[in-house]
This record gives sequence, C-alpha cells and structure tokens, in this order.
Amino acid sequence: MSVSDFTEEQVERYSRHILLKEVGVEGQRRLLGSSALVVGAGGLGSPIIQYLAAAGVGRLGIADGDAVELSNLQRQIVHGTADVGKPKAVSAAEYVRGINPDCAVDVIPERLTAGNLRELVPQYDVVLDGSDNFPTRFLVSDACWLEGVPLISGAVLRFEGQLMTVVPGVSPCYRCFVPEPPPPGLVPSCREAGILGAVVGVIGTLQAVEALNLLLGFEPSLASGLLVYEALDCSFTRTKRGRDPECALCGPSPTITDLIEYQVSCEVGAEEIESWLSG
Repeated sequence: MSVSDFTEEQVERYSRHILLKEVGVEGQRRLLGSSALVVGAGGLGSPIIQYLAAAGVGRLGIADGDAVELSNLQRQIVHGTADVGKPKAVSAAEYVRGINPDCAVDVIPERLTAGNLRELVPQYDVVLDGSDNFPTRFLVSDACWLEGVPLISGAVLRFEGQLMTVVPGVSPCYRCFVPEPPPPGLVPSCREAGILGAVVGVIGTLQAVEALNLLLGFEPSLASGLLVYEALDCSFTRTKRGRDPECALCGPSPTITDLIEYQVSCEVGAEEIESWLSG
C-alpha cells in the first residue's frame, strides 16, 4: 500500500504517523483496519477513546451502562456539562465522531454480563478494560482469556494507578495476579476515597499506547509485568508478574471454563489491590 491509497485528508491527518519508520503507510493501514473494545467510558476510558480514535483505529466498541454525572467531569474528559444525564457510551461516541470520521463506533450502552461478553469480545482485536468494579473486571479478563483476545487492564484510585497486559497463551492471566475478587466492602470506591483526576489520564493514555503497539505488531511491553504509577512523587515502578501453576483459569488443570458472575460490591484501585494481596 502506498500513500496514494489514502485520501489527501488522511495523508494530512496521519502524516506524523506516516513519518515514523516503525509505522509508515503500512502501519497506518493496519490501524485503520483494526478494532478495539473499550470497557468503560469513564476516567480511564476517556483518554483511551480519545487517542485510539485520533490514531485512526478503524472501529471502536464503547461499552458502558452508566449515564454521565456532574461528578464525573473532573476526570472523564470525553463528556461535557451538556452531556450530564446522557448515556456515557452515547456521549463518548459523539466525541469520537467529532475527532475522526474514519473511526466507526459500536455503541454498547448496557452492562456487560456473562450472557453477552463471550459473543462480544471476539469481534475485536484487543480489549481495554477501564471498568471500576471487580465483577466486571473478572468477567472481562476471563472472557478475553477464554476467547484468546489480548487484554490491556488499568486501575486507579486516589494518587495511584497500575497497568498490565494479558496476551492469552503467552503471558500470565489476570487471575494469576488476583485469583478472586476481594470480599465485599473491603475495597473503597473512588466516591468514598477520592481520586486525582489527572491520574486516570496517565494510566488511560498508557493503555492506549500499549494497544497501538499491539495493533501495529510490536511486542506488548507489559505482557509479563505490572506498571505502577505514583502521582505524589511522579514515580513508575515496574515489576514482574509470574504465572500461577495452580491458576484456576490458565493452569494445567483449569476449573474455570466459563464466565462467573460476581456481585457488584466495590470499585477497584491499585493501592487497595496491593494491600489486599499482602494481607
């Protein structure tokens, strides 16, 4: 494929990508032919949606069953004051259409369940999880593993964030890191604990970068690691994630072969996961 296969507008729009020898015309063609499912059009989903749409990812699925609230606007930057009360998936789709007409949008304004996820996930090349609760997080991660679709998972709370990539059959699965949801009531929500709005921008943007690397054919950098960001001292810590030989999902004798619906009881945050795991 050559530059002549693009319209004049596309050549201008994607010129900074085309100039990169690692991307070029062929890489931009790959992006235009790729797809990504974004779970959650909130704090993490906002920068993910912005950068994937701007980059020319050809099709975005935006799944979110909530409506925009005024308290969301401190960090959920694809929504505006006029969008309060509107379904987040609809509001985010309108934002995408304003950024890039090359990007088709699948609007999924409903809660993801065991009944719809296994059919939905295989329709996309990569899934980016920006959900705010453990039940959805486990549903999405299990569905991605069972359907063989790469997952890029982010989590934030207060001044901290974390990021990991799961490539089925290559990396440890999400349950190797967190085997089961924590007991109800153990983890506070951001409504209870607060969150520095820009932290979700950092983690969501990194999720978008990781997705673009994967869609361009580069090796995902966090397939066997965990990246933790601390805003108060602007530090990044990268640690190895090992495979659990007894993992119920990806171990040699898996006992989880289908999706499990957990009760929605808490939102997820990096610091809380760490403290829960360490006891």
